[in-house]
Amino acid sequence: MDLRATVHSRRKLSPPETPEEERVFQKRALQAAIRLTLLGLLVYLCFRIVQPFITTVVWGIIIAIATLTPYNRINRLLGGRPKLAGGMMIVLGLLLLILPTVALGASLVETASELSDNLEGKMIAVPPPPASVEGWPIIGEKLYSLWTTASQDLEAALERFTPQLKELGVWLVSSMGHLGVGLFMFIVAIVIAGVLLPNAERATALAQKIATMVTGERGAELVTLSAASVRSVTRGILGVALIQSVLAGLGMLVVGVPAAGLWTLLVLLVAVVQLPTLLVLVPVAIYVFSVDSTTVAVLFAIWSVIVGLSDNFLKPMLMGRGMDVPMLVIFLGAIGGFMLEGIIGLFVGAVVLAVGYTLFTSWLEEAERAEEAEAADPTAPTEFQ
Repeated sequence: MDLRATVHSRRKLSPPETPEEERVFQKRALQAAIRLTLLGLLVYLCFRIVQPFITTVVWGIIIAIATLTPYNRINRLLGGRPKLAGGMMIVLGLLLLILPTVALGASLVETASELSDNLEGKMIAVPPPPASVEGWPIIGEKLYSLWTTASQDLEAALERFTPQLKELGVWLVSSMGHLGVGLFMFIVAIVIAGVLLPNAERATALAQKIATMVTGERGAELVTLSAASVRSVTRGILGVALIQSVLAGLGMLVVGVPAAGLWTLLVLLVAVVQLPTLLVLVPVAIYVFSVDSTTVAVLFAIWSVIVGLSDNFLKPMLMGRGMDVPMLVIFLGAIGGFMLEGIIGLFVGAVVLAVGYTLFTSWLEEAERAEEAEAADPTAPTEFQ
């Protein structure tokens, strides 16, 4: 470095020597502090304003990335009309969301209405308990007494649990409200995805520029890796969960399972958190055996087993190679997202945590390769130098 430049830089770093220089320095420091404070306040206010929409926008971006391939095919079939293709993707997405929701919601409402009518007409009969129940340890006597009361007078048995039933009713109403909000957010996210798809190239270029500013030369590579992770998780985890829940819901609607919509939602939740869907389907199959013919029950049991085991061949087909995200990461992301943002957070959390895990492991692998290269040739420059 030139000697004059060195001296000049040292003068810049040295403290002010005269009162005038000290006054100028204090003025500039005060101005910088005010500007940084105002900038921080502006960023904070902007964040607070957009905070309610962050999860929905992120979910819209995820949907856009996951559906880019079918969008490109539709765009080619339409002769290169991106806006029309984006509009068709919105319509298809809304149909895939609304039609099953309406069918399963109608089933839930019908079941609730029938249950209310049967309770009012005292048409629900509870069989008396077996004598062996009374000998069960700890809970045997109380359960036998309650079961006997319910078999003789169900209404009187329910009155004993009036406070708990009221709390359960409040919780159910609240849950239905949250589901309604979640459904609306899904609709908004689908619309956002349809708007983003025609601008995919510009959005990708912008993401690469931002990533390059933050991470350096590997920005474009990390954006590509993030997009691949999003596609892998949405298709291999969320896509499989949606397929399993829809197939399970159709089977329950065909055999007339009460509250099929609620059971289908439970199947979806269990599948997203990577637990076996048979945890939900086996009790439903047992119920079908108790109320329907043997032929129908056996067919539904076979259908339930097929649905429960379908993820074993659907995941390898949809997830793709080289995207092995641990199931614990998906589980934690789904549960944490659900606790934070409700039903939409269930999906966003799983994808976001999977992407974060993928980028973190990629960074670790790159650091290990750099260390190995430096150990092999200490004189060679590395990317981190």
